[in-house]
Formats: sequence, structure tokens, C-alpha cells
Amino acid sequence: MKNLKIILSYLLVAIIASMVTLAVFCPTPEEEGYNKLDELTHVIDTYFIGEADHAAMEDAAATAMVESLGDRWSYYMTAEDYLAYIEQMQNSYVGIGITIMATEDNSGLDVIKVNAGGPAEEAGMLAGDVIIAVEGQNVIGMMTSEVRNLVRGQEGTQVLIGIRRGEETMELSITRKTVQTPVAEWKLLEDGIGLISIYNFDDRCAQETIAAIETLQEQGAQALIFDVRNNPGGYKHELVKLLDYLLPEGPLFRSEDYRGNVEVDESDAKCLEIPMAVLINGDSYSASEFFAAALSEYDAATLVGEKTFGKGHFQSSFTLNDGSAMVLSIGKYTTPNGVSLVGTGLTPDITVEVDDDTAYLIYVGALDPTEDPQVQAAIAALLGNE
Repeated sequence: MKNLKIILSYLLVAIIASMVTLAVFCPTPEEEGYNKLDELTHVIDTYFIGEADHAAMEDAAATAMVESLGDRWSYYMTAEDYLAYIEQMQNSYVGIGITIMATEDNSGLDVIKVNAGGPAEEAGMLAGDVIIAVEGQNVIGMMTSEVRNLVRGQEGTQVLIGIRRGEETMELSITRKTVQTPVAEWKLLEDGIGLISIYNFDDRCAQETIAAIETLQEQGAQALIFDVRNNPGGYKHELVKLLDYLLPEGPLFRSEDYRGNVEVDESDAKCLEIPMAVLINGDSYSASEFFAAALSEYDAATLVGEKTFGKGHFQSSFTLNDGSAMVLSIGKYTTPNGVSLVGTGLTPDITVEVDDDTAYLIYVGALDPTEDPQVQAAIAALLGNE
């Protein structure tokens, strides 16, 4: 009896061992070019007890592959994300034309700006209204991005927005349309100083910024402040076109691609001869950093604010067969004098740090220039009062 138990115990161990072996070693087709991803897919398709979502698997694998490069500027986008990316680069979207931010007491979404001539303005929405519902769905407590996704949709469709205005509540039916996002906005400050906020260097940046400069000069501006705080950068050709308008003859931008090809963009002799300052901060990236750097190296502008991040690689997007895409770093760039900003960023001539609350108000565009310490420091520098 004892021997029988011993034999049975050996058999049990052997069975368990064979089960473990089957779990670890599974046959896969031995085809030429059959790589690890193919092997993993085969294992999952053959042995997984549930239903595998191949599209989700491919997106996850693609994301991981790009992330493994260790380059924060390279990333993978699903087809849906890529459409939003294109929309962003074109500075246009289908929506109602408002800017929103969470209320302090989390009781809705403050409408801090209504685009002139946009669908929301046409429907009667005002800056200062508080959005409390979208299509009958209570949005109190939702994140700004969640509400934005509810508001946006197909062009020509209508969206019902519930708002609170003072003590009154009402609903506005608004027709979604293609809305062009302003790239550069301006205002004439006291003492003949023009303030131009440049939000990115994507489509229409140079056109709108040059138009703002000329309008301000017509109104009597004798000096200019360019605000590129929180500007994520954008297209090189937009940057070069704007710098060519501002700066005299000489190099504007130097780049070297993955093949080692070096390109130097040059400016003609025509330039804008007017005192200038540039506002920068830690969220000034890429083209906005090199915009400020070029003006500084030509002694054309005083830099005011906080040190920039220091981005020195440029990217290109590659569309894949399923509509997804990869943005990949393919080269590096330097300032007109050949200086790389990688790891160093751009240090302002006049450092003015702000607290988190002030930084947030600057980010959402809700801080009046008279209360903005960095704007005021730039004004003082231009007036010779630094």
C-alpha cells in the first residue's frame, strides 16, 4: 500500500510537470520573418480563454515600441488621436467656439471666452456664463476635457447647452461649425506698447502675427511684447517666415536631419526696427524657444520670464495603413549662432517667477496684463525702468 502511494505521488508530480511544460513551451509556425510579436499573437489566438481585441493589441504594442526609444518627443497615436492631432495643427475644429475652465467651487465650467462671430456667440452665450449641462447630462464635477468632448461633434449638428447666468438658468441650442482657433491675439497697452500672444507656430501663425504687428503699429504702437509662454511650438516654415519679417539679413535657424544633411534658413535685409521683448516660461517649447533665441542673439529683444524647457529635436509624422500614426524625432536644430538648447533651455535676461495660481491664470488667458508680473517687467524693460 505504501509503495502504491509513492508510485501515485510520482505520477502526480510527473503530470504537474508536464502541464507546466505545456504552459511554457508552445509550438509556433517556423516561418521566415516570424518575429516575437507574431509569436505572441499566435500564442494568444491559440490559447487565450477570452476574446482578443487585435486592434487594441496592436495599438498597445505600437505605443510600447515607440516609448521604448526613451524619447519624450516621439509617440504613437491611434487613428482617432491622429485626426485630433491634424485638427490641432490646422488650428481649427468643429465645435461652438468657446474657451472653458473649471469653476473654483467645481459647480460647472466657466466660459472665459466666446469667439467673436462663432456659433456660441450667435446663440447668445456670454463670457462669464457657467456650463452645467450638455444634452441634458449634468456636467458638474466633470473634467474640462470630458465636457469639451461632449460639446464637439459633427459639423451642422446641434448641441443643447445648459448654462447658469447669475441666478438664472437657461438652455441654448447651438449649431456646431468649423471654428478657426486664433493663433495670435493682440492688444494695445498704455505707453504705446503692443502685446501679442502667440499660442503656437502651426498653420497661420506668421500670417496672423504679422497682421497683429501691422495693426498695432497703425494704432500707434512704439514697442512690442511677444508672449510665447505655454507655446508648444509648431512648424519650422511658420517660425522662419515670422523671423524673416522681424530680423535683418543673416541665419535664422539651423537644422540637421537623420542623414546628416544640414540646412540653414536665412533672412533678407528687410527687418522691423522697433524695441521688442519676449515672454517665456518653462512650457515654451521648440519653435517658441528658437523664436525667442533668434531675437535675443540678434540683440533685437529682451527675454523676460522663466527658463524654457530646452527642446532641440524636430519630429515628423508617419501615417500607418490603418490611419494611425507615429510622430518620430528625425533631426536636431540649433539657434542662429549654432547653440543647442537641449538640456539647458533658454535663460531670460530678466527672470520673473510666478506662483502656481498665477501660472494657471496665465495658461488659461484669464490674467489681465496689469496684474501679470511678467508683462509688467517687460513693459518696464522697454520703457527703460528695469
